[in-house]
Parts: sequence; C-alpha cells; structure tokens
Amino acid sequence: MEVRRSARRRRTVSAYEEDGRLVVLIPAGFTRAQERMWVQRMRERLAARRARRTPGDDELAARARRLSTRYLQGRARPASVAWVGNQRRRWGSCTPATRTIRISEQVRGMPGWVLDYVLLHELAHLLVPGHGPDFWALLEPYPRLERARGYLEGVAAAAHLDISDDGPDGHDVSTDRDGRGEHAV
Repeated sequence: MEVRRSARRRRTVSAYEEDGRLVVLIPAGFTRAQERMWVQRMRERLAARRARRTPGDDELAARARRLSTRYLQGRARPASVAWVGNQRRRWGSCTPATRTIRISEQVRGMPGWVLDYVLLHELAHLLVPGHGPDFWALLEPYPRLERARGYLEGVAAAAHLDISDDGPDGHDVSTDRDGRGEHAV
C-alpha cells in the first residue's frame, strides 16, 4: 500500500491498484487519523468493486451454463467450473473425462467478452477434444472470437508470458498423469 499526499488536492480522495498494491491519493493537509480512515475506506471500496466485477465459482458456473445454452445448444454440461490460482501458463483448462473446467485467476478482471471466450473454449472441449475444424466450428458463432483471441495474445505478449504454442492456433493439448485427456487454452 502506498499513500501519496498532494498539495493540489483539497478535499478529494481517490485510490487505484498499481502493480498489485493499493495507491491512495489524499490531500497533503490530512492528519494521520484522517489518512488511516481514508485508507481503510478506499481499501473497502476497491474490494467491493473487485467483488462486483469478478464472479465467484458459482457465478462462473452459471455463466458457463448460459454460454452453453446460447452457443452450444446446452450440450456442454460441466460437472464443475472454478477459478484456480495454479495456472500460470494457461488461461483455462478442461478435463473431459471428469467434465471439469478450470479458469486461471489471470483472467479475473479481464473484459467479460474475454472471459466468455475462455469459458466457451473450454466448454467446446467437452464436445470435441482437439482443436480441429469441428472444434472451431463450435466457436464460430461467438461474435467476439477473434477479438478475444487477439486480446489474450496481446496480454501474453505484454507480460512476456511463456504461453505454450503447440499448434497453429496457439493452444496446448496435454495429458494428465492419469492418462485422461486435458485440453487447455
């Protein structure tokens, strides 16, 4: 957390997140007690805003069901959909044998249409395991398909992420230790 005092500020207080830390901008004339009060208030406001912007696991599963209904005629039915913090090289992954979908915490806070693409991509793997023409045909109706893919490529490039590129579509397909197919974007 960082507090920045400004002689130009008279009454307003603002806050934002920068590189994983809270930055609070306050007037230079605030007392230490006022500073503590405003830091706490702004921390609570940002937490509430973040909670509104990013769905929890239940909301994520409901969103996946809506996407399946809208774009896949309800045929993709995951057993579970959850956020995970241990995926640093993938946006999402799917294990068709257990019908589980995991979405990387890195996708939290991205635009909703990007999250929808990642979810839809993993849902499509419940119907088609690979990345062949049948798979991409399932995703074609999504209106922001190319835009979302480009967004994710840009984020990966900007962050210098080592995202696996095992095919012409930039997606990775691997097998887990139990031999079940696992597909990821």
